[in-house]
Amino acid sequence: MSQITTHILDTSKGLPASGIKIVFEKSLPGDKWMMLGNGITNQDGRISDLLKADAILDPGMYRMTFETAPYFAAQQLQSFYPFVQLVFEIKDTKHYHIPLLLSPYGFTTYRGS
Repeated sequence: MSQITTHILDTSKGLPASGIKIVFEKSLPGDKWMMLGNGITNQDGRISDLLKADAILDPGMYRMTFETAPYFAAQQLQSFYPFVQLVFEIKDTKHYHIPLLLSPYGFTTYRGS
């Protein structure tokens, strides 16, 4: 299993959100970011290969960007957030699951297991 996993649940429908592009990046000096992985959520709202299964991340700041506008536009729905960016800090080699609970006018997240 990848050290970083995620999924998206559309809480307005109570269903996984498929077809959302996610970009995963590491913070670099000078306010720069380096992309480490990306993908599009499957029918279960997950990306199975965001990182290689054996990849171990260095301690540091990381960012996930969920491109939500196209998802809602495909459903002919207006939304308030064109994208959601989550910045978090990794301090060890443990598994980090970062889910996104999403609706057209709100979102929440937490560190899952």
